[in-house]
Amino acid sequence: MVGSANSGRFRLAFSLVNGSQDLGPNSTPTSNAGSECGGIEFTRDDVEALLSEKMKSRSKFNYKERCENMMEYIKRLRLCIKWFQELEGEYAFEQEKLRTALELTERRCSEMEVAVENKEDEMNLIILELRKSLASLQEKLAKEESEKKAAVDSLEKEKEARNSIERSQASLSEELDKVKVELDGANQRIASINDMYKLLQEYNSSLQLYNSKLQTDLDAAHETIKRGEKERSSIVENLHNLRGQHKSLQDQLASSTASQDEVMKQKDGLLNEVACLRMEQQQIRDDRDHYKQQVQSLAADVSKYKEMATSSNELEEKCLSQRNQIQILHDQLAVAERKLQMSDMSALETRVEFEGQKKFINELQNHLEDAEFKLIEGEKLRKKLHNTILELKGNIRVFCRVRPQLPDENSSNQGKVISYPTSMEYIGRGIDMTQNGQKHSFTFDRVFMPDASQEEVFVEISQLVQSALDGYKVCIFAYGQTGSGKTYTMMGGPVQLEEKGLIPRSLEQIFQTKQALQPQGWRYEMQVSMLEIYNETIRDLLSTNRDASRTENGVAGKQYTIKHDANGNTQVSDLTIVDVQSSSEVSYLLDRAAHSRSVGKTQMNEQSSRSHFVFTMRITGVNESTEQQVQGVLNLIDLAGSERLSKSGSTGDRLKETQAINKSLSSLADVIFALAKKEDHVPFRNSKLTYLLQPCLGGDSKTLMFVNISPEPFSAGESLCSLRFAARVNACEIGTPRRQLNMRTSESRLSYG
Repeated sequence: MVGSANSGRFRLAFSLVNGSQDLGPNSTPTSNAGSECGGIEFTRDDVEALLSEKMKSRSKFNYKERCENMMEYIKRLRLCIKWFQELEGEYAFEQEKLRTALELTERRCSEMEVAVENKEDEMNLIILELRKSLASLQEKLAKEESEKKAAVDSLEKEKEARNSIERSQASLSEELDKVKVELDGANQRIASINDMYKLLQEYNSSLQLYNSKLQTDLDAAHETIKRGEKERSSIVENLHNLRGQHKSLQDQLASSTASQDEVMKQKDGLLNEVACLRMEQQQIRDDRDHYKQQVQSLAADVSKYKEMATSSNELEEKCLSQRNQIQILHDQLAVAERKLQMSDMSALETRVEFEGQKKFINELQNHLEDAEFKLIEGEKLRKKLHNTILELKGNIRVFCRVRPQLPDENSSNQGKVISYPTSMEYIGRGIDMTQNGQKHSFTFDRVFMPDASQEEVFVEISQLVQSALDGYKVCIFAYGQTGSGKTYTMMGGPVQLEEKGLIPRSLEQIFQTKQALQPQGWRYEMQVSMLEIYNETIRDLLSTNRDASRTENGVAGKQYTIKHDANGNTQVSDLTIVDVQSSSEVSYLLDRAAHSRSVGKTQMNEQSSRSHFVFTMRITGVNESTEQQVQGVLNLIDLAGSERLSKSGSTGDRLKETQAINKSLSSLADVIFALAKKEDHVPFRNSKLTYLLQPCLGGDSKTLMFVNISPEPFSAGESLCSLRFAARVNACEIGTPRRQLNMRTSESRLSYG
């Protein structure tokens, strides 16, 4: 029944110890070295035989033999029990060891899962970035291809036009040469005609002299004839001689008369020829003037064609540069495709490597979805708790908004001064600004990038606007340099509905909530006022007499005074207060106030606000069922932009406005710094603006500041100053907001507190 370790028998372990798993014939038995059992082991058969063994003795009354057998049986039982105890201890040790190895394996598996998840996220991000870059490169390539095609078409058209121009230029050059040859011939003809005309004039003068000489001779002959007739009686004796002389003279006279007639005919012919030559000369002169005009027009056409040839060369150079750019983009696309192929190969290797853990990854993805849902819910809870903590701390909340670049601004990445952190802790809350190579980091309650819409901005403040209906004092004001988008944030764009600002959207939400709360027994009354602070003077923008508060001829207009009561409410004397029932009525009042507000043109902004605009709505609500009464105030303020005189170029009235704006904003900074340092004296009375905002900055109001930033490198200095000021504002503690219940009747005056 009891065997040694070397007996070679097939040993079976107990199911209670090893979970019903049998040891094979080649398995190594558990070592019992150092135990009392030595090398003794028990099998199932041995134990069963030991337990079923019956005492045998030769005689029933031989107690000694029975005692010896009992002692031997007890000894074997003890050995079996000790063997069981040692075996159980060894199995417990092995079980603990396996449990430790299992925990270590599970820990390694979880670490590997996290590493795999991180690796997969990184690879997904890389693949996403590469796909985005590939898509952008493909878009750029398509755009460049279309531009290239258009440029090639324009180049072909320019070449055809150039060829036609060259052909026409060649034909015009040939015609010009012909015209020049004809002009030279005409000039030569004119010169020869002029020479001939001179010769004819000389010949005509000589003929005239000869004619006069003949006339003289004829007169002399007539006189001689007369003298001969008179002397005829005296010279009868010489009659025959005189007859002969007379006959010869008559012949001579006849020949002279004939020659004179011939000369006269020649003279008439020459005169006619001279007249014809003069007409030809005039015609030639007209032709010459016409040819000169043609030559001038041809010269202008030639210069124009030369300019067109120059522009064609410029187009060819531009096309060549575009070809080079397209080649560079092709190279970049090839590099991106290679990177994408490498990333795909790496991703494939990663998939192959972790193929066995796909099921586990799916489970992790399900857990991840649950975690993301919990994260979203936690983010909502975090925002709610953060707002609650800020309200309990009394801090002024600060939102930063960066306006997009305008069309006439340089939108290249070179010289970019604003960036945003990518870590999970600061996404949507952090902003970095680089100036002179130095990076400045800021963290606010919310940071809106240039692509943020008006709707996204309003969603973040909608709960704050709701607080005004709940009976709290709420103040939201926009701060920043001129041209940074403050008025756009508060008032919105002029035309499109999606560009409505915070003030119109807040009014819509208030009146919608008013309608929604009517079934619960709530009835609300709304009162509105609007004013501006211009050159440290309060102006009522809803007054029917718009010039009542303006200064004319050195005489000040109507004066308004600011008063604070013991409850922290603020009143402005003689200010126009209008009861409103709908958002359309308030929109009409807003348009009316916008036309009355002071704006001007500077070098920094085409339409710069030259005053601080304050919109106030007093809300009084009564619950008819619970008889609960609340009084809330909503202050929405568009501050004038800070500006530097060196950049704005303000002179005259604009200079006075700039000085007044900078002074009031400087007073606001002094108040913020005093609140941040928790000084005993806070200089609220240094300006009308700070004195009007005293309940919002130092009382029990829920206050939010928008700091608007311009992305231009040219304005980096002013943007950095605005961010530093906003950081100071965010650190200020102004007190815990207090809900106003049953404070005043609905007939009380409108307050700014």
